[in-house]
Amino acid sequence: MRVPLSWLREYVDLPATETGRDVQAKLVSAGLEVETVEHLGADLKGPLVVGQVLTIEELEGFKKPIRFCTVDVGQANGTGEPQEIVCGARNFQVGDKVVVVLPGATLPGGFSISARKTYGRTSHGMICSGDELGMGDDGSHGIIVLPPETEVGKDAIELLELVDEVLDIAVTANRGDCLSIRGVAREAAIAYGLPLRDPALLDVPGPNAFGYPVQVSDPLGCDRFTARTVTGLSPEARSPLWLQRRLQKVGMRPISLAVDVTNYVMMELGQPLHAYDRTLVRGTIGVRRAEEGEQIVTLDGVERKLHAEDLVITDERGPIGLAGVMGGANTEIADHSETEGTTDVVIEAAHFDAVSIARTARRHKLSSEASRRFERGVDPQAAAAAAQRTVDLLVLLAGGTAEAGVTEVVAPSAPHTISVPADHPDKVAGVSYGRETVVRRLQEVGCDVYGQDELIVTVPSWRPDLQEINDLAEEVIRLEGYENLPSTLPRPPAGRGLTHRQRLHRRAGRALAGAGYVEAPNYPFVSEQVFDQLGLEADDPARRVVRLTNPLNDEEPALRTSLLPGLLGALRRNDGRGSHDLALFETGLVFLPRSEQRVAAVLPVDRRPTDAEIAELDAALPEQPRHVAVVLAGAREQAGWWGKGRPADWADAVEAGRLVAREAGAELVVRGGQYGPWHPGRCAEFVVVVDGVETVVGHAGELHPRVVKAFGLPARTSAMELDLDVLEAVGDDTPQAPAISTFPVATQDVALVVDKFVPHAEVETALREGAGELLEGIRLFDVYENEEQLGDGKKSLAYALRFRAGDRTLTVDEASAARDAAVALAGERTGAVLRG
Repeated sequence: MRVPLSWLREYVDLPATETGRDVQAKLVSAGLEVETVEHLGADLKGPLVVGQVLTIEELEGFKKPIRFCTVDVGQANGTGEPQEIVCGARNFQVGDKVVVVLPGATLPGGFSISARKTYGRTSHGMICSGDELGMGDDGSHGIIVLPPETEVGKDAIELLELVDEVLDIAVTANRGDCLSIRGVAREAAIAYGLPLRDPALLDVPGPNAFGYPVQVSDPLGCDRFTARTVTGLSPEARSPLWLQRRLQKVGMRPISLAVDVTNYVMMELGQPLHAYDRTLVRGTIGVRRAEEGEQIVTLDGVERKLHAEDLVITDERGPIGLAGVMGGANTEIADHSETEGTTDVVIEAAHFDAVSIARTARRHKLSSEASRRFERGVDPQAAAAAAQRTVDLLVLLAGGTAEAGVTEVVAPSAPHTISVPADHPDKVAGVSYGRETVVRRLQEVGCDVYGQDELIVTVPSWRPDLQEINDLAEEVIRLEGYENLPSTLPRPPAGRGLTHRQRLHRRAGRALAGAGYVEAPNYPFVSEQVFDQLGLEADDPARRVVRLTNPLNDEEPALRTSLLPGLLGALRRNDGRGSHDLALFETGLVFLPRSEQRVAAVLPVDRRPTDAEIAELDAALPEQPRHVAVVLAGAREQAGWWGKGRPADWADAVEAGRLVAREAGAELVVRGGQYGPWHPGRCAEFVVVVDGVETVVGHAGELHPRVVKAFGLPARTSAMELDLDVLEAVGDDTPQAPAISTFPVATQDVALVVDKFVPHAEVETALREGAGELLEGIRLFDVYENEEQLGDGKKSLAYALRFRAGDRTLTVDEASAARDAAVALAGERTGAVLRG
């Protein structure tokens, strides 16, 4: 909200010495966020005067039209002779009054003016446009043409109010009252302890039966509707300079007199208004919800399809406006420059439901000055005063006549009353304010206060944000000064440290970071099309998602069921920016909908919720297991003087899963698998035993080429994803001290020939079980394939077996017997035979 200091002074007698910076400090102390103070005309220096165009000579032979003008500037040039000026603008003619800057002046931006020769003539100054004076465009896109009655030679700096200070206030969502000069003036009056001249205190005639007919069919959406009619407006009437300048200072462009007046009153009182061309309105004006499929062309020229929840203004033809957002083009006020301008208008001043207006504005992606105010809260009692103020200005400036009829449709309502202990602000702030201070501050913001120890507070109509006792406490605290609150260190209770889940989460992250992975957290929002890119089956449980009612992005309305989409997107972005050797990981929640949908209970705020209430709330939320995932592409080991590098492959993804499982203390079984985004022949399945039942907890391996293409990833990208919560449940991460034996190890190597399709994991499992308790470790150190030596469809797996006893040195016979038992069981289960 832009607030010119000159306008603010009309309603509050601020000290003459107060600058914009001083007012800013006072308002900031009172809780308003004044971001900047703009000094208009700070570097402007005259002479800048009003001139009248005497002659215009068209200069030819140039690439663009150029005119040589003589302008009467009175005695401003010291001679009284006409001023000769070269100008390229075309929107003025002989006899027009214009703004002339004379040599020796300085325009905004430090542009000095002097006599100079151009286009073969000497130009003694300039004829100015609004942009050159820092005023902004007035809609003419050219030279400023002043009203005919403007006095020649008059100081244009004073006439156009070019020197001023403008406060730019960032109004929070709960302070809709400050989206007006009236609201900011009230805050300034309180901050300075001065009286307020409320511009809404007008003599307003009561409603009668002669007003324009209005029918409100939805009193919940529109609880107040005031209509006034003004006839006989002069089509040629233009907005006076003072009105245009005030609109420009608050950031609005002058359009036409009737529209400018409604915008002016809105900025002054905070009540949005709309003016209809009476000759274009057909029958009774109505307020109702739109019918599904109805359409309207709004003032911005866009045809909009209406939703059944949209609140609309209608006549007998249908919708003529989106209530509280934007009017319709079929009743638009005609511009004064047109041959047949609007002469009769109907003024609408209404109060609409904030939620309804906010949803309509967002639904149609149509934010306006009116919708910004309605969705933050507008004073319903100001509607009649705003309509009267608009009528008065139209009668004054356009020679119109106010009709006696006054329409006012009001839904019954009672003022909002709050009961608050007089010492409640003291308890909230930790400061002893006392009853007198509390009552005085609440009265300053417009509240009616009664009572002694228990205060009965009636909230003013312009403060809909004051809903409960803490809102009232905040008013007292902010007006007394946040800077006066004492600093008190909190005394937190002693903590119990991290939970087991938090510790595992951190350990897994540290382990992956130590293995060379970089953490890349992602937003949990996904589109449902991403599951097609991942190649999931139509009935895959991962396709069941939790959809958001109000998503941040309409293209990603669901919560993720996998960490891979976000990680793959991060990998694609980094690869596209030149980082080709990538290893990324993320630990985070995924969201799985429950089979039974429940409505979450509203928990109390005046006490701690019970365990049962919290459990009921948790039961209504989706399941949120924590997953861990990695993605890899490019080189896993860099090449250098030490030797050749190595590209990342499926084995690295599998090893990342094993690494996380070791941190969780879980026994992870790795075997061949097939699922969704992974290549069928290069996919590992992770399995753990939960209550005696094998449970799949994740997959790892190389991604399918179709998935790589769909996501735009580097070739041979690999990935892994694990359910970290299941690993936590089955794991035992109790720290184990290393056992150091005093007895030597006995090593036995075996090479087994098996069919190519037999997984190494099955062979290793059989060897472990067959070797018994003496087996300390087993490692696969060679895989060999040769059809001539091994036979068709065969491969050789070479293992190093380490045997050790805790109480003695093993003999060769004991180690050999354990090895033979291991080979025998492997042969029985997998068909393995000793090579050679």
